[in-house]
Amino acid sequence: MVEGSVPGTVGRVTTATAGAPAPAVEELLDALCAIDADGWYPAIDVERPWSSANPHITGEFARPGAIRNYLRRELSALIRAGANVTVRASRRALPFDDPGFFAALDEDHVDLRGKKLFLFGPERMALSLDRLWHYCGTPAESFQRHVLFTNYAMYVESFRERFPGAEGPERPGVQMPAWHHRTPEGDGVSLVDIGVGPSNAKTVTDHLAVLRPDTMIMVGHCGGLRNHQRLGDYVLATAYQRADHVLDEALPTDIPVIPNHRLNTILLDSLEAAGAGYRLGVVHTTGNRNWEFNQRRTLAAMKGARCIAVDMESATIAANGFRYRIPNATLLCVSDKPLHAAPKLSDGAKSFYETSKRRHLDIALAALERVRRDFPDGLPNQDLRASDEPLLGTETEH
Repeated sequence: MVEGSVPGTVGRVTTATAGAPAPAVEELLDALCAIDADGWYPAIDVERPWSSANPHITGEFARPGAIRNYLRRELSALIRAGANVTVRASRRALPFDDPGFFAALDEDHVDLRGKKLFLFGPERMALSLDRLWHYCGTPAESFQRHVLFTNYAMYVESFRERFPGAEGPERPGVQMPAWHHRTPEGDGVSLVDIGVGPSNAKTVTDHLAVLRPDTMIMVGHCGGLRNHQRLGDYVLATAYQRADHVLDEALPTDIPVIPNHRLNTILLDSLEAAGAGYRLGVVHTTGNRNWEFNQRRTLAAMKGARCIAVDMESATIAANGFRYRIPNATLLCVSDKPLHAAPKLSDGAKSFYETSKRRHLDIALAALERVRRDFPDGLPNQDLRASDEPLLGTETEH
């Protein structure tokens, strides 16, 4: 049943509706948006009778319409499992220029491991949604469940050829233009051209995390480090050597960061189906584009970890994926071999790029199509959560 009260709109779904939650969930989502429109932060309270340790979890939101499809999926699963879900107005939304807004953004003051329904506070969510439009040129609502990152604009060209109706930036000159192949369910694909370097990679994934995407995959170029790699071969990362340094304070480098195993397995199947040459191994991500000018320390690190490739973005995206519990992977294409007298030079680069971009994107998109088909509710991500940090979902933790 659904009830109303003041302020805002309050909805409640009881276990009696668990057999057919769809209409009730839509009313809950409408209530969330109505509370937001009235100038309040909406809150969701969930009572989970199956949990003896944490039967009640709650979370506040900003602009819930930006994640409506995600909330629909997750709340429906909770109700089917027998949860009671309540939507209510929590507190007045703070404007960006309120001094309290800035203080609320500090993740150092938030226990990210605490039992909560949603990882982020509403102030953090509101700012990130606004900044996605600023950096990417498209509304946050346009982003899809699967996000690809690239470091070259030519991948955007190939993406637009593949999806002629893709939605792009509303204005020219944005820092990290995003393009979206949208579906009614929101399970399409978004591509973000983050450019070269870890700074943009950190910035955009900081903000995209509030949308809770199902997957994040880096599809860019790298330098191959092994003798038997050829230009145009692929690299599927199994681990990362983090020399980008942009997240060292938030996530110390001695914490292991690895890609999602299921996503890697699907990408591997896609590579083999395409008959592509590839290697699996450690990717060294550096924040120094000219590391070749001071080689000793970097080469020693690469050799010590038996790295097979070097790039400037992959470990950054993986580290934020780990921090924010988002399944992620890296599929790179070897564009040069800096240790084998084959540096990236302008004359040969153009022809290589033209022949590689379409195939690279096709392999990644084929993998995402399988994810969409086999895991419509998202990849299992228990490996991304510690035992004391459930987010939205219906796992029966003890």
